[in-house]
Amino acid sequence: MSLTETPSPELGTPVLDWTPPPVPDGVPLQGRYAALEALDADRHAALLYQAYEGQDHVWDYLGYGPFSSSALYHRWVRETVQDQSHLFYAIRNLETGDWEGVASFLRIDPANGSIEVGHINLSPALQRTRAATEAIFLMMGWVFSNGYRRFEWKCNALNLGSRRAAQRYGFSFEGVFRQAMISKGRNRDTAWFAMIDSEWPALKTAFEAWLDPRNFDAEGRQVERLGDLTQLVRVASDPAF
Repeated sequence: MSLTETPSPELGTPVLDWTPPPVPDGVPLQGRYAALEALDADRHAALLYQAYEGQDHVWDYLGYGPFSSSALYHRWVRETVQDQSHLFYAIRNLETGDWEGVASFLRIDPANGSIEVGHINLSPALQRTRAATEAIFLMMGWVFSNGYRRFEWKCNALNLGSRRAAQRYGFSFEGVFRQAMISKGRNRDTAWFAMIDSEWPALKTAFEAWLDPRNFDAEGRQVERLGDLTQLVRVASDPAF
């Protein structure tokens, strides 16, 4: 190249034959340990309220709640599901038969192939269960089987439990956005995590190995940890741990 030539800029890898994926439509998601249905006030709200009742700490890092009555929670669910910018799922633990948590798709951006999982609220009965892990896995599966390129997880940077969960599930740490929000009158720095489509095959294999009944002993204790299986796929680790 001569001194008078202008170097070509790096413009990024071309995305060829790109077709935007569909918007989530609330199709039921079924696994071995968990089942997900589009959240419905009349079908799920009272049962979910029972699972959350007396456990106000589960609302600490959410921008709403706790709710002082089943009627108030029912109204919140009814109003929330009308917002087309996100899609909430109710999570049923098939080992207990109960509706024990919710999670949603949000920041749905088909044009760029990006979508986020959020509003995750697992009752104490659902936390640390195979059903809880499989619920997120089922949502991952929907995302990548439908052609999305990127699946995001964001949480309050002070919520170390959520940050630990994101890393365990195989989301790679991407940084902290300072003063990103004001939540319940308090500052919120937001920790960002994501996985991309090229990582999905290996992550899918890791989840399937962890969820295999042979990975648990007679008392239900895991043999291999999911975080150990996904660690080989993550491109960046959370410095908080």
